[in-house]
Amino acid sequence: MYDNQQINQKLSELNREAEERESKKRAEKLNLQYIDARKIPVSIDALSLIPEEQALQAKAAIVEKKLQNIALICYNPNLKETQELIENLKQQGLNPKIFIVSLSGLNEIFKYYKFIIQKKSKITGKVEIAQSSLEKLIEEINNLITFKKYLEKINFSLTSVTELFQLILAGAIANKSSDIHFEAQEDGARLRFRIDGVLNDICKIPLKNYEPLISRIKLVSGLKINIHEETQDGRFTINLTGKEIEMRVSIIPSEFGETIVMRILDPEAIMVDFDQLGIREDDLKILERNIKKPNGMILNTGPTGSGKTTTLYTILRKLNTPDVKIITIEDPIEYKIEGIEQTQVDPEANYTFASGLRAVVRQDPDIILVGEIRDQETADIAMQAALTGHLVLSTLHTNDSIGAIPRLIDLGSKPQTIGPALSLVIAQRLVRKLCNNCKQKENISQELKIRIENFLNKIPSRINKNLYKEINIYKPVGCEKCNNIGYKGRIGIFEFFEMNPELQKIIITDSSWLSIKTIADQNQMTSMQQDGILKTLIGITTFDEVENVTGPINWS
Repeated sequence: MYDNQQINQKLSELNREAEERESKKRAEKLNLQYIDARKIPVSIDALSLIPEEQALQAKAAIVEKKLQNIALICYNPNLKETQELIENLKQQGLNPKIFIVSLSGLNEIFKYYKFIIQKKSKITGKVEIAQSSLEKLIEEINNLITFKKYLEKINFSLTSVTELFQLILAGAIANKSSDIHFEAQEDGARLRFRIDGVLNDICKIPLKNYEPLISRIKLVSGLKINIHEETQDGRFTINLTGKEIEMRVSIIPSEFGETIVMRILDPEAIMVDFDQLGIREDDLKILERNIKKPNGMILNTGPTGSGKTTTLYTILRKLNTPDVKIITIEDPIEYKIEGIEQTQVDPEANYTFASGLRAVVRQDPDIILVGEIRDQETADIAMQAALTGHLVLSTLHTNDSIGAIPRLIDLGSKPQTIGPALSLVIAQRLVRKLCNNCKQKENISQELKIRIENFLNKIPSRINKNLYKEINIYKPVGCEKCNNIGYKGRIGIFEFFEMNPELQKIIITDSSWLSIKTIADQNQMTSMQQDGILKTLIGITTFDEVENVTGPINWS
C-alpha cells in the first residue's frame, strides 16, 4: 500500500515527465534542440553573465561558456524578453546556441543564482586571508603536531565551512605542504598533507562538514558545483601580504563521493639559488658554462615531483636580464616571473607546445622555455631553434640524463640533429634533508668505512675531495621542529650529462644507453646516486633516502 506522501511524489514525477515531453515537442516545432535541465552541468561563471532579474524575465539562462560560444537554455525564444536578451548577447560578441527546456528545469537552474551573490561578495577567485589572522594561526600551528591538536579541539558542528576551509589552508601553508588531499570515505573525508614528499594524516572531516566544503572549493576554483560524477580541474589564488599563492585543484568521483587534491604553488619555493637547490660547486661550473652559451638545448629530466620546475625557474631568474628576451610555453603557468613573457598552452585554441613554439620563434626571443617535450614535432622544432641561435630549456620524462638520447630517438628525432643541438642534460631527484635540530651522529662500521674510502678514490677528480676528509654520517631522530619525523625540507641530487664532440659521434654511430654511459663515465660524469652519497657523507641526508629514490647503492 502507498501512503499519501508516496502517491503525491509519484504524481509529481509523472507531471514532471509530462512537462519534459511537452518541452521536447515544442523544441521540435521550433527546430531547436531540447535538453533536460536536470542533467546538464552549470558553470557559475557562465550563469553570472545574465543578471538574475533579467534571466527570470526572459525565462533563460547561460549554463556554459567556451571562448565566445555560450549555451543558452530558455523556455521560448520567441518571447519578447528572450529575443531582446539574445540580441543583447550577440552585441556583446557572444555566439549563443539555444536549447529548449521546461519551466521546472529552468527553476532548478535559477536556484544556483544564490551562489553568484556569494561569489561576488566573498569569492573573487582569490581567498582573502588577513596577514594578522594568518600570522596568528601560523604562530599557533607552526608544526604538524600542534596543528593536529588544534583540530582535535574544534567542534565541527559549530565551525562554519569558511572557517574550516581557511584553517586547513593556513595549516597547510604554515607546514610548507606541497599538496592537500581530501579523500572521500563513507562517513566523511580523510584530510592529509604532503610534506617533503610524504603524505601525513591530519584528521577526519565529518560528512556534514565535507559536503559544503566541496561546494566551497568548487566555487572558489570556478568549477561546476552541480556536477559530481565527472573529473574537474580548477585553480584559485590566496592573497597574502607580499605574495600570492596559487592553488591548483583536481576533483575526481570515487566510491564514496568526490575526492580532492589541491596543489600549493608558493612563489617562495622558486626563490632559491643554485647552492640551495643542492648543486655541488663542480657541477655548478658545468651548468653556468652551458647557460652562458648563446644557443643550444638544455634538458631537465626526472619524474613528476622531482623539482624540475624549480630548477628551470632558477635558471630563468639567473638569465633574466634587461638585455635578453625570454618567452615560455607552459602547461600550466605555475609561477609568475617578472620580466619574462609567459604563455600557456590552450588545445582548444590550437596553442600546443609545438604550434606555440613555432609562433614563439617568430617573436625574436633569445631564450625559450618549453614546458615539456612530448612528441617528435615539438622535439624537432626545439632542436632547430637551438641550432639557429636560441637557448632552449625544456623537460623530458626519462629515468636518468643519458636516457634523454634514446628517448628523443624514440620520438623520431634524428641522431645527426640531437648531438649538435643538445648542450646539457640534467637529471634530478629530491631527497629529504635531516633535521638539523635532532639528527644524531652514527658510528661507522669498518666495512662501511672501507666502502666509503673506495668510493671516494673513484669519484671524478673535479670534485673537491677535501670536503670529505672528515666523514660525518647522521641518522634521523625526530623532534617537535620536524614533526617527530627526523627530516625537514628536501634537497636535490643531480646528474649533469654534458655534450662534447666524442659524444656527438657515438650518438650517430651507436645511440644505445650503454655506449653513451661508457663515454659519459670516461668524461667523469657523476651520477645522481653518487651525488646522494656525497651529500650523506657531510650529514645532509641518509643512505636510506638515497636508496629510496635511486635504488640500492652500487659501491663498486
